[in-house]
Amino acid sequence: MSRENTIRQIHDLGVVAVIRLQDANRLSRVVEAIRSGGVKAIEITMTVPNATAMIRSLTASLPSDVLLGAGTVTNPKAAEEVINAGAQFVVSPVLNLDMIKVCNAADIAVLPGCFTPTEIFSAWDAGADAIKIFPATSLGPKFLKDIAGPFPYIKMMPTGGVTIENVGEWIAAGAFAVGMGSALLDKKAIEQGNYAILTELSSRLHSNFRMAAETYRKR
Repeated sequence: MSRENTIRQIHDLGVVAVIRLQDANRLSRVVEAIRSGGVKAIEITMTVPNATAMIRSLTASLPSDVLLGAGTVTNPKAAEEVINAGAQFVVSPVLNLDMIKVCNAADIAVLPGCFTPTEIFSAWDAGADAIKIFPATSLGPKFLKDIAGPFPYIKMMPTGGVTIENVGEWIAAGAFAVGMGSALLDKKAIEQGNYAILTELSSRLHSNFRMAAETYRKR
C-alpha cells in the first residue's frame, strides 16, 4: 500500500488506537477486541516489549481490514526496523527530519510529533504525510482550528487529551484523525482479561467519530 493510500485509510477510519502494553502476550486479544468495536487502525508503540517482533507477528495474522503501524519511533534506525517488520505507518512523539526521509524513501506514511506552528510547518515541508499534535492535552481543539487558518492543507492528528466524549470536538476543529490510548484501552479491564469492555469502548468511540465525521467533514 502506498503512503497516499495509507493516509486516506487513516482518514476514513478516523481513530488510531495507541497501544502501550507491558504484557505483550495480551496484545492480539486487545487488538481483536477493539477491532470488533470498529476501531481498526492500530499503533503498536515501541514501549511494548519486543515491539518490532510483535509487529512482524501481527502483520502475518491480522485481518486485511486492520491497518497496523508503529508508534514512539524516534530515529531513522528504528523506523527502518519497524518498516521491515511490516508497519504500514510510522508515528513519532517528536520531529526527526532524517526519520521522515527514511519513511518517504520506503513509501511509508509518517506522522511526526509536533507542538508549535513552526514544528508543524517544518515537518510538513520536510515531507510528513500528517502531523501528530502532541501532547494535545495542553492545547485543546481550538488550537487545531487556529492552525487550520494559515495551514488549511496540513493534516493534523491530535493525540493526548482525546476522549470518547470529546472526539467530536476535535473533528469539528478540523482534525484529520485522532490518536487515543488510555481513554480507549482500559488498563484494569486488560489486566483482568475483560476484553468485552474494550469492545464496548471501541464501539462507542467509533459511533461518536462517525456522527462527527458526517456532521463536520466537508463533503
